[in-house]
Amino acid sequence: MAIEIKAPAFPESVADGTVATWHKKVGDAVQRDELIVDIETDKVVMEVLAEADGVITEIVADEGATVLSGELLGRLDTEAVAAAPAAPATAPAAVASEAASATAGEPLLSPAARKIAAENALNPAAIQGTGKDGRVTKEDAVAAAANKPAAAPKAAAPGADAPLFAVGDRVEKRVPMTRLRTKVAERLVEAQSSMAMLTTFNEVNMKPIMDLRNKYKDLFEKTHNGVRLGFMSFFVKAAVEALKRQPGVNASIDGNDIVYHGYQDIGVAVSSDRGLVVPVLRNAEFMSLAEIEGGIANYGRKARDGKLTLEEMTGGTFTISNGGVFGSLLSTPIVNPPQTAILGMHKIQERPMAVDGEVVILPMMYLALSYDHRLIDGKEAVTFLVTMKNLLEDPARLLLDI
Repeated sequence: MAIEIKAPAFPESVADGTVATWHKKVGDAVQRDELIVDIETDKVVMEVLAEADGVITEIVADEGATVLSGELLGRLDTEAVAAAPAAPATAPAAVASEAASATAGEPLLSPAARKIAAENALNPAAIQGTGKDGRVTKEDAVAAAANKPAAAPKAAAPGADAPLFAVGDRVEKRVPMTRLRTKVAERLVEAQSSMAMLTTFNEVNMKPIMDLRNKYKDLFEKTHNGVRLGFMSFFVKAAVEALKRQPGVNASIDGNDIVYHGYQDIGVAVSSDRGLVVPVLRNAEFMSLAEIEGGIANYGRKARDGKLTLEEMTGGTFTISNGGVFGSLLSTPIVNPPQTAILGMHKIQERPMAVDGEVVILPMMYLALSYDHRLIDGKEAVTFLVTMKNLLEDPARLLLDI
């Protein structure tokens, strides 16, 4: 029986998607719930799984094609049998060679794994086999090839199908922009052209938080099942309290209306291979430090693996972006509409500071708050940052609610 392979149902906010990667080709056998094809949208990569066991008989939408929700991608025949590859003339020799290898203590490789190893110049003895009796499967070889250190780029030979293009001794590479990066670019340009955006700055002495973290990080990790205590949870907690005191910073503009949110959904900007994504910690006002750290760590893993869902990146009333992890000392972050403000964290750097008439070396961090001046006045923005500074420099205030 033929089954149609269709694009997943996209949410209302997603108009269409692009066929990113076919993991199977025509003639390949698939098992139920096995990944067949990835569909990339403006926000996430959606996986299309096989509805039943069968064989891919047709691919209608090739990689790079734009598809709508529910559009036909290909067909799967549940009654067909995958065509077995023709046995090479030297099959007996190959069997003998494999037997000899097994006798010599070398790993057994499936035919597909052996082909992949040869194409990628892999040492079979260095591939960890997960098949029966330690046999190296196709998946093992693919994983080994993916983890192989990349060789230095070389100019492509005439007629070679390679992504690098040589002009003399200079090399260029041209790749299409991902849908995610295209969407990010559109939103950033839209934000700058539609908002009266300003940025105000302050600085915070990180020594109190660093001392607190150093004192309790081991006990914290042990108590909370391996969750590590970082700096971001303190900033989220401080931001939540500051947003409560300055509700305009937590608001959004909808046409001619101002929407004041009675909750704090904090977006945390995360860098991934596909571009910048902003998963949301919902109801952060009710989350503990451990829950915040665990949530951020989980989002980081999902972002690296491309597993973030649309629901996890939808909404948010305020965003925090930490450019300090990359060494940024100061920046002016761009507001993520329809939000009206974003906090930029930066590198912690020791600087000489005047304290009670004396020069003291302290670990300092610059904070930047970009905001939409149509809604937020300078006084509110400055007060918000000062509140965060006071809370972070005296973390006990977070516990005492003062």
